[in-house]
Amino acid sequence: MNNTDYNDQGTFDAANNHFVAPVDGTYLFGATLMYKINASATARMRGRLVLNGTTEIRGSLGEISATHVSLATAIWLQTMVPLTAGDTVELQGYFRVADGYFAADHTSFWGCKIG
Repeated sequence: MNNTDYNDQGTFDAANNHFVAPVDGTYLFGATLMYKINASATARMRGRLVLNGTTEIRGSLGEISATHVSLATAIWLQTMVPLTAGDTVELQGYFRVADGYFAADHTSFWGCKIG
């Protein structure tokens, strides 16, 4: 993720591809990963949200392990997490079994402070 549609508060760091918490609080995050075929529809697509580059955020892991349909198979992730100012959250996606692509125009990552 290196482009933003909405970043009014400047919390998404496009150079480092992650959200940076501006203040302490509870945040709601979500993401959509859309599959785009490379050579095989047998790829297994997985996504997760990661805190500070290393820790998987509870409730954010998802995988599609059935045969994919290009530009139709998607993973939707959503979870809440308490953050301290300066914490980072990033979206990670990868494939196993075979390679594939994430469709750039249909893959998204979002977050907002809710408490």
